[in-house]
Amino acid sequence: MDWLERIAKLRQWGRSGTRAPHKPLLLLYALGRFQRDAEDGLRYSAVEQDLQRLLTEYGPPNRTTPAYPFHHLVSDGVWEVRTDRGPGSPGSGVGDLRRTGAVGRLAPELRAALRREPELLGQVARLLLDLHFPPSLHGELCEAVGLELEPAELQQPSTARRQRDPRMRERVLIAYEYRCAFCGYDGRIGTVPVGLEAAHVRWWAFGGPDDTENGLCLCSLHHKLFDKGVLGVGDDHRILVSQRFVGHSAAAREHVTALAGRPLVGPQPGARPVAAAHREWHTRQVFHGDPRPATAA
Repeated sequence: MDWLERIAKLRQWGRSGTRAPHKPLLLLYALGRFQRDAEDGLRYSAVEQDLQRLLTEYGPPNRTTPAYPFHHLVSDGVWEVRTDRGPGSPGSGVGDLRRTGAVGRLAPELRAALRREPELLGQVARLLLDLHFPPSLHGELCEAVGLELEPAELQQPSTARRQRDPRMRERVLIAYEYRCAFCGYDGRIGTVPVGLEAAHVRWWAFGGPDDTENGLCLCSLHHKLFDKGVLGVGDDHRILVSQRFVGHSAAAREHVTALAGRPLVGPQPGARPVAAAHREWHTRQVFHGDPRPATAA
């Protein structure tokens, strides 16, 4: 059985680029637990809070429940659920999963394959990360689910990747004149930019193209905050800052909250700004919470 192909085809609710990472997050969490104890089952009542935190942190802005993937992942053939009454899930109701002592774990055949082929765990994890999350979040997501992958495993491309355009980074950095579009940072070592990255506005994992209309030149900090939904870009090309972000230090105010309402830095004349469709996708699917009011000058 080709487990990578099966996991690449997880059935997920979604349309028009809607993010639904519920099943991938549950699988990543289960892989982390399997890595520590291959026989350990996940009792829903014991892991519910962990799974809810993952959905809140890495899922779309709308509220959801981990009961959905805990029940529905069974239909993909990679997961099983047992209750105090025996095999089979009681449904996707939170109360039913708690009351019946529902315990989930990777399907027996998948567990056996992971034992036979130790490299498969890393391949499955990379596949899930590549298909559902941007690279800037891969490392911290592994930490969040307790999954230990070697740096080489995180960086090695999975077989499910579309071919990225290696020229995108340079095109985007040129369009923004090697300056962060949020703060204007333009650091170099000699002639080489340092700490500047080309961020996809619409995530590449969700069909975002490798072109300047879908890119922003961002410093490492603002790239991470952009992909986490703390920062966004409004219809008027001004910076959005989520009210969920809390920071009391002068540095937090200067580098994050004070950005609210500021216009983007760039792009230079002749370069196309971020397309409206990509801005709107990011606002719907990634940006969390209500935007802060513009900071007074």
